[in-house]
Amino acid sequence: MATRSKSSRRWLEEHVNDPFVKKAKKDGARSRALYKLEELIDRDRLLKPGMNVVDLGSAPGSWSQLVAARLDGRGRIFALDILPMAPLAGVEFLQGDFREDDVLAAFETMLNGEAIDLVLSDMAPNKSGVDAVDMPRALYLSELALDFCDRHLRTGGNFLIKLFQGVGFDDYVRELRKRFDKVVIRKPEASRKRSPEVYALAMGKRATPK
Repeated sequence: MATRSKSSRRWLEEHVNDPFVKKAKKDGARSRALYKLEELIDRDRLLKPGMNVVDLGSAPGSWSQLVAARLDGRGRIFALDILPMAPLAGVEFLQGDFREDDVLAAFETMLNGEAIDLVLSDMAPNKSGVDAVDMPRALYLSELALDFCDRHLRTGGNFLIKLFQGVGFDDYVRELRKRFDKVVIRKPEASRKRSPEVYALAMGKRATPK
């Protein structure tokens, strides 16, 4: 119990002193995660006016917040999360569990057959602290996101997803390379260095996988 308390204090100190946390408060960003996406979309010029964008695992909404600001009403943003998310102008949100078929069906109804240009996934499971449990859960969500791209992302579209390095990571990246023309792994500055998270950017969805 003492170890957990010490760890919690260390996390709190790190969080309070985090420059991106301070910047988020100053800028009115919903979370520091906004700056991860900002670096990634600026580096590879992922957003263009008129795009249809899907944000999987959207709560508290910082990624949708950034996309909405950049598109400025010239495009559509669809967001999904198991957690509630405060409304954002220009964002169509559905609360539900991405792992459940009926939620996915409701989300697909919301899309109404729209061609999707960019899929964003910042999904992560609730962590137990046990890698043997957390990694399979995270990988399962990643596989669901890729299945979603198979069904809804247009040919030539792009996919940006948070992944955790560990068991299954290399196999998942190989699957991305079969489906997309180019796949790169990024570690944005706002990602904490000790975190195993990285972002895979898969560009140019192929009409048929290799």
